[in-house]
Amino acid sequence: MGKTSNKQRTINEKVTLQGVGLHTGENVTMNFVPAKENHGFAFKRVDLEGEPIIEADANYVVNTQRGTNLEKNGVKIQTSEHVLAALVGLDIDNVLIELDAPEPPIMDGSSKFFVEALEKAGIVEQEQSREEYVVKDVISYKDEATGSEITVIPADHYQITTMVDFGTKVLGTQNATLSKISDFKTEIADARTFSFLHELEMLLEHGLIKGGDLNNAIVYVDKEISQSTMKKLEKAFNKKKLSVKPNGILDNLTLHHPNEAARHKLLDVVGDLALTGTRIRGKVIANKPGHFVNTQFAKKLQKIIKQERRNYVPEVDLHATPVKDINQIMQMLPHRPPFLLVDRILELSDEHVIGIKNVTMNEPFFVGHFPGSPVMPGVLQLEAMAQTGGILVLSTVPDPENYLTYLLKIDNVRYKQQVVPGDTLIFKLDLMTPIRRGICQMQARAYANGRLVSEAEIMAQIVKVKGD
Repeated sequence: MGKTSNKQRTINEKVTLQGVGLHTGENVTMNFVPAKENHGFAFKRVDLEGEPIIEADANYVVNTQRGTNLEKNGVKIQTSEHVLAALVGLDIDNVLIELDAPEPPIMDGSSKFFVEALEKAGIVEQEQSREEYVVKDVISYKDEATGSEITVIPADHYQITTMVDFGTKVLGTQNATLSKISDFKTEIADARTFSFLHELEMLLEHGLIKGGDLNNAIVYVDKEISQSTMKKLEKAFNKKKLSVKPNGILDNLTLHHPNEAARHKLLDVVGDLALTGTRIRGKVIANKPGHFVNTQFAKKLQKIIKQERRNYVPEVDLHATPVKDINQIMQMLPHRPPFLLVDRILELSDEHVIGIKNVTMNEPFFVGHFPGSPVMPGVLQLEAMAQTGGILVLSTVPDPENYLTYLLKIDNVRYKQQVVPGDTLIFKLDLMTPIRRGICQMQARAYANGRLVSEAEIMAQIVKVKGD
């Protein structure tokens, strides 16, 4: 896991779009709403009681039949991918998507109108840095049944290549590449969804295509078209006369790009991989992608990211000159031995701190805590992390010696390994939200011997006790 210097981004103001859902045929109003840091993307069903929220998370994918459909506690969002692709494509991190129906408007079957709306709302930087998953090893997922495969390999920034092969005369092999996210708007956003005549016939038979007037789908004619089918199509799409163009598509629209199908598949990959919830720094190579393989890959990636995040041991040089030695720590913290539980501060920024404690047999608590088998009490590990976090929050005021740090709340505490004499504990605390009114919320982790030993979310407050 790596922090990059770039900041998280959201939109400046709420913006509204109206249209029709492709599969439901329902009119829908959608709002993009600014969201706070670390919010990510989430959908809110304002038409339902309690206005439930469904996060854009790979774990909520229930069905990828026609589009990527999410469900949480019985509440559904259909066809999420084109909206999510627009958000990632504009390099946005935090937005709430309000809907008064289960499905976003299909618009023209691309992300173009979403991109335009988001740009109209304006994009603003937030205070906190964005976390990126830096790909170090090749990760892939293959669907044996279809031969579809997605792989991500290390690269300097997020890139995607898609290769599609539909094995039909009318649409053979096509490739598309997005070499940098900033090209999304011009190269990918206007690539529209497409279907084959044989799929369309089946959907028409079952009354499954309701919002799709023929302005939002490219139809590849992959078989002879009978008079009766043509009549049905003309009726379904409200056209007096339809015919097949020389390039094998129905003449309801003109292609934006010769490889529009491959570009749209790339758009889908961008949207589906947004469900990992983390920015990716690596190159994605998708061979015959589809929503099933995309979302399975997103789930796999998400698991790996969570695991690595948990097991990520900060790389620190224990021999380097500390940012603060024990004397400087004592100038800031009111604690004194035997209750001063951090020996050195190795790193200190606006958003994180790394400190260490050398655990020796001379610690007073070993005398009474399992004397025959000395173990450092978990609550003292928490206290040591809180003291390290105290340095982070106290470093935001010019006169730290005039403040005391108080714990307000501790959540999600987990102990993973025992800490014994001879261990060097490394504490890493990251701000979860910006410090406001002296209150800070931190993700705290302690490591020893290259492993996570304990973790917690700590909320603390600094209070002025003396001085001016």
